[in-house]
Amino acid sequence: MMDLIIQGLILIGLLLSAGMIWYFRDLLSAAISFGVFSFLLSLEFLILQAPDVAIAEAAIGAGLTTAIFILAIRATEKDPEADAE
Repeated sequence: MMDLIIQGLILIGLLLSAGMIWYFRDLLSAAISFGVFSFLLSLEFLILQAPDVAIAEAAIGAGLTTAIFILAIRATEKDPEADAE
């Protein structure tokens, strides 16, 4: 029963973080939301007794991919005309 409650909370977190990825116009905020989404997904894999997939998702999805997104966003120049919209 406790597993169902935890899975429900993770599902709500996944839906909220996916909505935040779609909602945010700031790329850095969207990248961080993607990292949260990926971390919650790795927790779900762990609950579903797939620890190897959970570790891979946490390391690659939540860790490495998010870091690459953030580095790429920081390396780009901000368009001043985009702020006027």
